[in-house]
Amino acid sequence: MTLQRMDNVGIVVEDLDAAVAFFAELGMEVEGRMPVEGLFADQTVGLDGVRSEIAMMRTPDGHGKLELAQYRTPPAIADGPRNPPPNTLGLHRVMFAVDDIDDTVSRLRGHGAELIGEVARYEDVYRLCYLRGPSGILLALAERIG
Repeated sequence: MTLQRMDNVGIVVEDLDAAVAFFAELGMEVEGRMPVEGLFADQTVGLDGVRSEIAMMRTPDGHGKLELAQYRTPPAIADGPRNPPPNTLGLHRVMFAVDDIDDTVSRLRGHGAELIGEVARYEDVYRLCYLRGPSGILLALAERIG
């Protein structure tokens, strides 16, 4: 048996509408949105009484996808510090390639994004930064130079 592909990355958020607006501003498109509940949901995630809503977002090239989920029941819980630093164990961040990092950061700030550190230059190859988005999601942006 062979791995076919990476299908998506799932992120639990506090406010699904805000997260969808944030990632739409980044340039992702809503592929679909739906409630998720019932026995199959309980069995899949190992929780009882799951009622949630998901939005599937895709990158413009159609290859990358994020599944944003907001749990109604049981309510989402925070595990650890509210905004953990980038060296925290576990899922680290999601990185996106962008055409104009300054414009992208500026637009995302309008949706509550906060720059972590500063926009840095890696040799003559990339400009890079980390920022924190809705529900504390850590993003990285990369702009190819030249």
